[in-house]
Amino acid sequence: MKRQKLVLWGAAALAGACLFGAGLTPVQARPTTSKDSTSPATNSVELNARAPDTKPALVKKQLTGAELYSMHCNRCHPERYPTERTAAQWKTIMLHMQVRANIPVGQSKLILQYLQDNSGR
Repeated sequence: MKRQKLVLWGAAALAGACLFGAGLTPVQARPTTSKDSTSPATNSVELNARAPDTKPALVKKQLTGAELYSMHCNRCHPERYPTERTAAQWKTIMLHMQVRANIPVGQSKLILQYLQDNSGR
């Protein structure tokens, strides 16, 4: 019997934690008040539920080509200076490294633009 109560209490606590974690609140009930005295009294209950608080949308910061270059290329090898290669060489390298390092297309374009703009030759 004691174990059964513990299991039921644990299940109720888990359900409450899941609702709370999802941002939901338990529905609050209160008896209705009748302003019209001629209407018969009933056992009905008016439910009041609050809408979840809406938070402003988070704005993602767009990373620059230099930041992306630093982030992706330092994972496997030391970072090279952009002036070490020509713009054409950086294009070939980026095509190879995009596949090899699994860099998304949009990010690889920003990295390539940074490297070509700052290439030495």
